[in-house]
Amino acid sequence: MDIVSQPVSQHQPVPSAPKTKRILISTGEVSGDLQGAMLVEALYRQAKLLEIPLEIVALGGDRMAEAGAKLLGQTSGIGSVGLVESLQFVLPTLRIQRQAQRHLHSNPPDAVVLLDYMGPNLGVGGYIRQRFPKVPMFYYIAPQEWVWSFGSRNTQRLVRMVDQILAIFPDEARYYESHGAKVLWVGHPLLDRMQGVASRDEARQHFTIPPSQVAIALLPASRQQELRHLMPVMFETAQRIQAQIPQAHFWIPLSLEQYRPVLEAAIQRYGLRATLVSEDVRTVFAAADLAIAKSGTVNLELALLNVPQLVVYRVHPLTAWIARKILRFSIPFMSPSNLVTMEPIVPEFLQEEVTPENLTQAALQLLTDTNQRQAIQEGYQRMRQALGTVGVCDRAAQVILNSLFNSSPS
Repeated sequence: MDIVSQPVSQHQPVPSAPKTKRILISTGEVSGDLQGAMLVEALYRQAKLLEIPLEIVALGGDRMAEAGAKLLGQTSGIGSVGLVESLQFVLPTLRIQRQAQRHLHSNPPDAVVLLDYMGPNLGVGGYIRQRFPKVPMFYYIAPQEWVWSFGSRNTQRLVRMVDQILAIFPDEARYYESHGAKVLWVGHPLLDRMQGVASRDEARQHFTIPPSQVAIALLPASRQQELRHLMPVMFETAQRIQAQIPQAHFWIPLSLEQYRPVLEAAIQRYGLRATLVSEDVRTVFAAADLAIAKSGTVNLELALLNVPQLVVYRVHPLTAWIARKILRFSIPFMSPSNLVTMEPIVPEFLQEEVTPENLTQAALQLLTDTNQRQAIQEGYQRMRQALGTVGVCDRAAQVILNSLFNSSPS
């Protein structure tokens, strides 16, 4: 396995670019939009250093657009986990992909980056490989088949389709390399994102949080399905915590502005002392004494800020039944903060375990048990060491840009 901890050389001779190079990035959901935006910024930054005229087109969201990508389709609000949950997004996804294909037919890319978002990206990648067989194609943040593979079909399809996988987890790199892929481990991009975040004291001062306040971050959703399946139980848990800890206050970052009305109504319904935050989200995390969070990228952000957390996740009951009884679905962990080192660093509650009783008991224990908090901090340290070194997005960008002038990705 080719593993890098230092940037690829920026001093390789590059021929003068006769025309603007076009890179397509395809991703979806809120987390993909975030990671995609970081990559867009790095690509433009490195292209400027190498004097490469560059245009980036994307299937993504507002963050990628703000970073300078031209959106071919808005996908940050399209996404789900589960069989039943994904049905409503099939037609919107197909429409966006056809729209993108029409654009690419007349404006072919010079390189393609598929980012997370497995199902739709396999479709996008298949089209690109058939229509533009010589265009270099990368998978950055590859599907987590290495955790929950139902079989090797998707893995083999992906390996045949892409020229190189830019892996963010060591086990991800080992898995795909063992299946024949060309792999480069670049490290996890959240190492870059969490640089310069305020300290706990600075964060609490920023939000004028008094020393007596127990600040608890609630992170129920980046997808519509999570609002339905996680928000009610998470808010009832908060209600119970508030009854036992009068000085508790709940901070709720907005992943998408469209969720504001639903969350504001729920705050009123459950009588919570809570604040919705649409900016300075990482600062909110840093200020928290505890987080109760859905499973996802946010778990790593909290871990990198040393915030103790409970991770919760559940899907539609029919999805869970099919996964267990028919697909024989089984995973060691759900949370990325546990997957990095494959150990139970933070408590996880899945499906039937997600009850107000369980979450309230676990939250109160984490707030009061010094030994458990210390164990989590030590686990976070091991996790952090396994994520690589800062400069991840620039390393990935350099590899992608080098491919524009090589017959095959390097």
